Parts: sequence; structure tokens; C-alpha cells
Amino acid sequence: MAQTTDPALQNQVIYSVYVRAHTPEGTFSAVTPDLDRIKALGADYIWFMPIHPIGVKGRKGSRGCPYANRDYRAVNPEYGTMDDFRRLCDEIHARGMKVMIDVVYNHTSPDSVLWETHPEFFYKKPDGSPGNHVGEWTDVIDLDYSVPALWDYQIESLTQWAALVDGFRCDVASFVPVEFWKKARAAVEAAHPGFVWLAESVHKSFGEEMRGRGLYCATDAEAFEAFDIEYEYDIREVFDAYLKGEAPLSRWTDALNAQETEYPANYNKLRFLENHDQPRIASLVASEDDLKNYTAMLYFLKGATLLYAGQEWENDHLPSLFEKEPIDRGTGKDLTPLLRALRAVKRDALSPDDAFSARAMDKCDVAVMERAGAGARKLGIFSLRSRAVSVELDVPDGSYVNLIDGSRVTVLRGALRCDGTPIIFRVDK
Repeated sequence: MAQTTDPALQNQVIYSVYVRAHTPEGTFSAVTPDLDRIKALGADYIWFMPIHPIGVKGRKGSRGCPYANRDYRAVNPEYGTMDDFRRLCDEIHARGMKVMIDVVYNHTSPDSVLWETHPEFFYKKPDGSPGNHVGEWTDVIDLDYSVPALWDYQIESLTQWAALVDGFRCDVASFVPVEFWKKARAAVEAAHPGFVWLAESVHKSFGEEMRGRGLYCATDAEAFEAFDIEYEYDIREVFDAYLKGEAPLSRWTDALNAQETEYPANYNKLRFLENHDQPRIASLVASEDDLKNYTAMLYFLKGATLLYAGQEWENDHLPSLFEKEPIDRGTGKDLTPLLRALRAVKRDALSPDDAFSARAMDKCDVAVMERAGAGARKLGIFSLRSRAVSVELDVPDGSYVNLIDGSRVTVLRGALRCDGTPIIFRVDK
């Protein structure tokens, strides 16, 4: 774990914005009127998916993928100017939030400024042409971190951006040497103390495949030497299997428990139900009542919470990375009150120092979770199929406050009757 990681990051909420899809205009300036609403959701950071110019050569779709970066040191003119982005950052900071941008350091577009000026920085195929190690990524070419001068260029770019923003979300960070990230972190920290680093670590099976092919792919434990927060892709495939009905819930709760012993005590996994690469959770979960249970469980998990713009309106369509598809604000649904309540629970009742444990009632799809701190135990009961069920608990009989909505719940003879709505309550020691 990066030695300067702030434990308070465990209780932060990160709101992910794809500028192209966030508003009909798809510009930096059009995001500004939405900042107060985002702040009211409880966001601490706004993470902007890549804001840089997009390559033309090999472009996917009519607009191209933002992860096919053409110039690390400029902004996409489709979104506005650098001054527009500076003003947006100022507006975010004025509201007490912080700014995180995506940095894509494994690859560039085939017509990138870096390829045109420094072809020696790139991986070459046997015929001498640039290529990449992941065949389906046809719109990018890979960088070669065995070239020391590449490190200098990239670290200089990061330091320039760190004068403006407060954090980096590092795309496929596992494919870039950890030693590079450690050196970059030290340089950026000197320029911007307290800067935050989020790693998109890769799915467990993908990492195993890459290492099996003899390619570099850092493990999550290795990446924690440089990063404050990592994706939870190490166990995401288990969660996906549960969603598809291919695995019991207990397999996922067992995986959550294993994380408590596999990583440093202050580890921070980014917890999410969806992101720009994953299906919308509303497309996978049967009912709004179920979705509320999943959402409450998300906030109860140990680690920073990610919301992908549109999640609050229960969007079930994932915006294309390659076209312009604005998020749908007119669904007639709105999880905002629940998200605000859960943000308060996360901030006021849950501690980064909590010991986490979970178990599953597989027959009724109920997750029972506990976060135990110095002064209290916090229990979470999440009925993922919104079923009413009796849950056995090792807590004193009595009446407790559901911290989500202020209602009362009762434990009688060692059992709590759950009516199918999510419950989080505190038991003082």
C-alpha cells in the first residue's frame, strides 16, 4: 500500500462523468450547471473519463473511443478548450469537491502525437510496425516501458496535469510497470501533496491470461505499492456469476472475506455496481426494490464508492464509448433520496478502521454483513430479491434504528424480521 494513502478515502464517493454522454451538448461547460446536483448526491470526487483528443486512424464508431488517446497534453476540442476545462475544475473546487481525470498510459491511438514524434517509445511487431498485445483493441498501439525516456515524458505530463486536478484514474494500470507508477507518484506528490491514485486493475482471469502469455501484468497486491485505490475486479467475476444465477451468493461473500486477509490492513477497493465497461445494474436486477438493496449494500462495503452517471436515474442502457448517447434523465425514477441517505450513513456511521465480514443466506438471497469498530458493531441486512425473511443475528434483543430511513427494527430471540427492504443498524458495545 502506498505509504501516504489517507484512510479517509475509504469513505469517499466518486462520481464518474463521460463528458460526451453527460449532457446533450457533450461539453465541459454543459457539466457546470449539474455540479450542485452532483454535490448533493454526496460526491467527493468527480472522475472524468478521458478528456484528451481522440485518434482518427483505426477509430471505432463515428466518434471514436476516448481510450484511444491522441495527445496526452491537450483536451478533446469536441468538449471545449483547455480554459473551459480549467473553469470547470474551478467550479468543482469551489463546491468542495475534487477532480480526477483518466490517464491512459498503456497505449495511444495509432496516429498519436507521441507516435509521430517518438516512435521509439512503442512496442513493435516483428515487421517493425506498431502493434498491441490485446488483439481486439484495434484502435490503439502499445507503449514500451523498457525505454527510459518514455518514463520521463509520461511523468512530465502527469506533473503538468497535477497542477490542475487532484487525482488520476489509471486505465489498465496493471499493464504498466509498478516501478513506473511509484516513480510517477513520488514526482506528482512533490508537486501536489495528497494527490490520489486509482488503479483500474484487471479481472482476475484476464490477468492470468496475460501472465500466461508471458506479458507483464502486475497483481493487485503489487499494484497496491503505488496506488491508493484499486478496482475490485479480482472478485468481480464471482459477483457477475451470482447475478447470472451461475453461482450462489455465498461464493461472493466468501471472496469479500478473503480480501480482508489478502491485502494490507488499510487496503481500499473501489466498490461499484456498474461502470462504463460493465452493464448497467438496472439491466440485470429484476425490480426497483431489489436495486435499492443492492445499492445500500454497495455503500456498506469497505472501500470507496463509485457511481456512474445515470445510475441515480436507474438507466438500463450503457452509453456507447464510440457514439454520442446522452444519459437518460427522464426515466421517471430517481434514487437520489436513497443515495443521500446512504452517503450520510457511510460518512457518519462507518469507519475505515472497521473489520469487515459477510455471510450469505443462499436460499433466500440475503447478504448479512458486519463492520465492527472500536465502539460499535454495524450490521447490514440486504435482501437482494426483496424477500421478507427472518435473519438470525448474534446481537442483544431489542429495538434498533435503521440508519437508512430512521425506522425501527426489532431483534427478538436472536432473530430480526426483514421485510425485504435494506437495513443498516448500529449495536453499541
